[in-house]
Amino acid sequence: MGQCWTKVCTQNDNVKSITAELGGENVHLITTMEKWEEKNSEARKEGKIVTVNFSTSWSNPCREIAPSYSELADKYPSILFLTVDVDKLAELTTKWDIKATPSFFFLRDGRQLDKLVGSNKEELQKKMMAIAESN
Repeated sequence: MGQCWTKVCTQNDNVKSITAELGGENVHLITTMEKWEEKNSEARKEGKIVTVNFSTSWSNPCREIAPSYSELADKYPSILFLTVDVDKLAELTTKWDIKATPSFFFLRDGRQLDKLVGSNKEELQKKMMAIAESN
């Protein structure tokens, strides 16, 4: 089950990280390079397209689009949905040249098919539909 990371301030101003379920069985939170490699290898073996959401725990646009991303994961189970916490994976963030979050990448065999920067739900849905139809 995928997860979305959010931060909540307690009364004494300590920051406590909590997780909130995204609700899609096909969304996987990626916080290590090992997990990234594992999921991409799995997708290549199964011939799946991968959708990657490069996200942060503190960004309102990232948190706002998370439920829509989860709904798309439920709608397109033949596509592997990943969420990368850019604060935890700087190496991957640099490799993919992430300048803003959320940034969505659509991959086949590790190669980029398409990209969307920002939290435009309608555009994300259109791109997902087009990607799914090309599968």
